[in-house]
Amino acid sequence: MKEKIISKASELFLKLGFKSVTMDDIAGEMCISKKTIYKYFCNKEVLIEESTSLVHKQVHEIIDTIVAKDYNAIHENFEIREMFRNMFKNNTDTSPIYQLKRHYPEIYQNILSHEIDQCNRYFGVNIEKGIREGLYRTDINIPVYVKFYYTLIFHINETTVSESEAQKIELEALEYHTRAMATEKGIVELEKQLKKIKV
Repeated sequence: MKEKIISKASELFLKLGFKSVTMDDIAGEMCISKKTIYKYFCNKEVLIEESTSLVHKQVHEIIDTIVAKDYNAIHENFEIREMFRNMFKNNTDTSPIYQLKRHYPEIYQNILSHEIDQCNRYFGVNIEKGIREGLYRTDINIPVYVKFYYTLIFHINETTVSESEAQKIELEALEYHTRAMATEKGIVELEKQLKKIKV
């Protein structure tokens, strides 16, 4: 039952926002009593912590699945962006990350420290791959570019209230990041990926 509650709560938090969803909402959606939820979680904050851990785990499992498909480095980044877009497409248009930072800053900071470690690893591996494929320049200072990109992405999500607006800016950030690193071959691949989105 505990896992079912976490799963349903995660779904509702991402769809409606961390602040908006109440314990009553979760109980109502699951056709159980609020008392049943409190049997497993002493308060909403604990449930949010468990839910964000689950979402974090799911996101990184999906990223690993995309990476395993062995797309080229630029295509891979666009596939990951699409995965995030699909994950948040039913959202009521208030960015869940913005809400989490604003209303539950301690939980947000805890997630952020884990995310930065994961981003460092993933973005670094992606840049190395792109260099090997001739899509990114060989003279890139990888740690600096990784830091630029995750700072940009986290800042967008922390400060943009609207999820759809955040996604538009994230696409611009991805294009900006890719153009900053790309060789001529990389620019051709970037234009190809951008064209697919506009179709």
